[in-house]
Order: sequence, then C-alpha cells, then structure tokens
Amino acid sequence: MARSLPGAVRIVEVGPRDGLQNEAKGVATADKIRLIERLAAAGLPHVEMTSFVNPKWIPPLADAFEVATGVRKKPGVVYSALVPNLKGYERAREAGIDTCVLFLSASETHSRKNINKSVAEALEAYREVAAAALADGKALRAYISTVFGCPYEGEVPVAATIDIARALLDMGVAEVSLGDTTGLGTPGQVEAYLSSIFAALPRERFACHFHDTRGTALVNALVALEQGVTTLDASVGGLGGCPYAPGATGNLATDDLLYMLDALGIETGVDREGVLEITRWICRDVLGIDIPSRYAKAELAARGRDAAKESAASA
Repeated sequence: MARSLPGAVRIVEVGPRDGLQNEAKGVATADKIRLIERLAAAGLPHVEMTSFVNPKWIPPLADAFEVATGVRKKPGVVYSALVPNLKGYERAREAGIDTCVLFLSASETHSRKNINKSVAEALEAYREVAAAALADGKALRAYISTVFGCPYEGEVPVAATIDIARALLDMGVAEVSLGDTTGLGTPGQVEAYLSSIFAALPRERFACHFHDTRGTALVNALVALEQGVTTLDASVGGLGGCPYAPGATGNLATDDLLYMLDALGIETGVDREGVLEITRWICRDVLGIDIPSRYAKAELAARGRDAAKESAASA
C-alpha cells in the first residue's frame, strides 16, 4: 500500500558536478562558482560542487580545488564533493570541503569499468577514507550506482545493494543515495526495491538519485516519496548525460521536480522562479544548449510567446 507523501523534501543539487562533468563544452571556473552561489541563493540546501577524482579521468572538473575554494559559502548550506581515495580526500580537505561523497556500484562489472576496482576492493578503500574523514570531523555521504539496473549485467539483485549500504552505514556514512545510473528503473521496481531495502535498513538514512534516460525519473521520484524517502538528488535544468546512452537525457531536472513538489504542496524551501532563471542562464548563455528540463523549456517558451504578443499589441 502506498504511503502518504511527506510534508517536506530536501533536494540535493548535483548540477555543478554530475551535470557539468559530461558537458562537451568547457565551463569557465568563474561560471561554475557563480552557478553554485546562485543555486545556494535560490534556497537549495545542499549543493554538490565538484569531484576530486584525478583530472585525467574527468577533465571538465579539473579545476575542483579552484572551484571549491572560490565559492562564497552561504551559512546553513551543505557543500559537498566526490572523493575517490585518500589522495582525493586530502585534496578535498585542503580545499575546505566539509561533506565528502564516496561512490561505488552495486554491480561488479560497472564497478570495475567505472573505478577499476571490485565492489569489495572499493569498500575496503573507502573504509580508509571514511576513517580519515571522520577523524577530521567531516561528514560522509555515498552513492551506490546501478541499483536499479546495470548496462552490462542487466538486473542487479537488491540484496547486493543492501549489503553495500549496510557496509557504508557501518563505516560512518550518514546518508546513502540510491542511484538509477542509466535510467533503467521502473516505478514498480523502485517500489519493490525500496520496500526491501527499508525492511532491512533505516529509511531515513537513504536518498534517491534518478536519471531520466527513459522518461521515468519523475514518476520514480514520486514512488520514492510514497515509500518514505524525503531526500532526492536533482540537477538544475536536467543537466548531465548518460555515458551509456549517447544523446539521452540524464539527471532528474531540479525544475521538473520543483514543479511537481510545489503542485503537491510539499515544502522544499527552494525558489522555483530563481531556479528557472539559473536554468535559462546556464543552459542558453553559458553552455549554448537546448534546455533538457521539460518544465523549464515549456515555461520559458510560454513566457516568450506572451512577451511577443504584448510587444505586438503595443506596437
């Protein structure tokens, strides 16, 4: 039976990292900093800024240190960054990152292709990172990728996700985000998987991270809310592609999510108008791309038509 919807939802904005890391056009460091500051000013409570992965693997985020140290942080906002290992953690610590994000896969094949480690090897490496971060007073968040399907293995047993999540929580991770990396997840599957996971582990320690590759991100997010999830990851404008499905839409758009949550009367503390303007700026002015977000695209088009009518009427 579906659960009642929560009264409030916390959005983790991943656009500056997950959104920009796949963009072909380089983004100036100053624009990345401005993007992060504008997102925080619009009320996003948690902004994932960048990744301290070796720059040769993710060239668009090679300026991680400059971005992290250049942002004027808004009090009360959480600023996080991905760290792949102890060396990456040391760079993140030097840059003043307070929340470090670990990332690994639920499927063995994706794990080896993504980080060149087995799942067991990844967990062992992250135990060292977690110990160092906690000793320094840092907070820990983690992603588990390919939870709802792997591009190499297909369906991933939910038991694998439960085992990995339990290991992450045991090492001190405060929140685990369950990722639908290639948008394979369906509403029925999301309901079944989350029900199994939450029967084994505390639901308040989990977030969800959906991709819209097959057009299911928003409905999957709604199912997650019905299952008691109160934290959702999203990307401004829907930025971010899927490396396993060229040309496909990537992340759940912050704009689309806000439109739905606002209509449902669910509080977020985020200024939807502010996010819409950020989307217009980053997509059109900075990246020069068509806006992936369905809501933002439709809303800006409608406003453009209205403005054109008003101009014609006053001519």
